[in-house]
Amino acid sequence: MERYACGLRELKIAGADGAMTFSGYGAIFGIVDWYGDSIKPGAFTNTLAEAKASGQWPSMLLQHGFTSDMDMPIGIWTDMHEDSLGLFVEGKLAPTERGQEAYALLKMEPRPAINGLSIGYRVVHSTPRINPEDPKRTLTEIWLGEVSLVTFPANLGARVHSVKSEFTERAAEQALRDAGASRTEAKTILAKGFKALSLRDADDEGEDQTQQQIAAELVELYRRNTATLIA
Repeated sequence: MERYACGLRELKIAGADGAMTFSGYGAIFGIVDWYGDSIKPGAFTNTLAEAKASGQWPSMLLQHGFTSDMDMPIGIWTDMHEDSLGLFVEGKLAPTERGQEAYALLKMEPRPAINGLSIGYRVVHSTPRINPEDPKRTLTEIWLGEVSLVTFPANLGARVHSVKSEFTERAAEQALRDAGASRTEAKTILAKGFKALSLRDADDEGEDQTQQQIAAELVELYRRNTATLIA
């Protein structure tokens, strides 16, 4: 089983039924991870279809099972799908000692003690590097076995960006800056909305279209979280 790590994008505080839920991205398309791999959109299509048809979904583990409890799940995934950014996942932690411990670590202030997501998978199809600047491998089809909460994600820029009950403008500004926006741009986006700021040219300040796309997705996530809070 191979690993690809990302980070949580949202943490939802327990609802009326006491559920400990959270959501984020198990993988982000087009980003080269520590191991030199990049995942192509559509790579999860078949494995997700098989999981939903059979009812046998990928497991939710802690640290890929590299703990004293080995492969004992800490909860279940309630939603998995691809969007324009990557593999979106939403899950519910079990009301067990380990599930409650993980939830407490996710909610810690002033920063979460754990905030990474990582997938455990097998490569079905991939294409090797052709040019020196290409990823070592581009993964075009993946069999997904599990998605874990982890301490050390490979994509260090992907972190928890909102806690539903304590989502502040300062946290949103930092999230936008983590996604590639300057301080001025982040403040402008929050003050006037994303449409008030024209996207920079791909060559401006050395940033590329991938960073701009991630920033745009983050803004949309911020909008959804803000709408939820207002409602």
